[in-house]
Amino acid sequence: MKPPIKVVYSPARLSTRIAEVGRAISRDYAGRTIDVVAIMDNSFIFAADLVRHIHCPVVCHLVRAEMRDVNVGGYERKEIFFSPEPVLRDRDVLLVDAVLHSGVTLEFWARRLQDSRPRSLKVAVLIDKPQERKVDLTPDYFCFRSASNYLVGYGLPEHHGLYRNLPYVGTLDGTGPRGRKQAAGGKKKKGSRKTRSVR
Repeated sequence: MKPPIKVVYSPARLSTRIAEVGRAISRDYAGRTIDVVAIMDNSFIFAADLVRHIHCPVVCHLVRAEMRDVNVGGYERKEIFFSPEPVLRDRDVLLVDAVLHSGVTLEFWARRLQDSRPRSLKVAVLIDKPQERKVDLTPDYFCFRSASNYLVGYGLPEHHGLYRNLPYVGTLDGTGPRGRKQAAGGKKKKGSRKTRSVR
């Protein structure tokens, strides 16, 4: 029995758009080495396809969030750390995730990476959901913009972990978004809000 999923971004559309963004990143980082920090697990397929379209030297770091108890001023509190923690001092860093929702977690992780004092830090995502944003964060590169609340496939799971292996991105409820594609590299079309880098 086939899953009740409506295709939103087909394999062909994903391939074309990711190649465009990869070329834009290659132009922006020409002559430099990029340290790609891919946040697991949702971004693993997107990150793998994206780096294969980046035509300059790339070092890949596959990281997960790890909660640790830390003592601050005699008080215990939980903080998020990268595991493993990449060493990125004076490096050009590209933080890669699958979906940018509220931006709260991604902004926190970007600040954690800034602690290692990289030369530059930019963000690339497969899908940007600006309507859900709770912080002033805009990706430097994105493939699609979507208003859908729940997308699956191409590395994105439903709540039981299913559908990551689908070659497309779809919606379970059959009411997919009218995703808006942006010019390569996250460059805005006329009338769009200006992008703010994480730097």
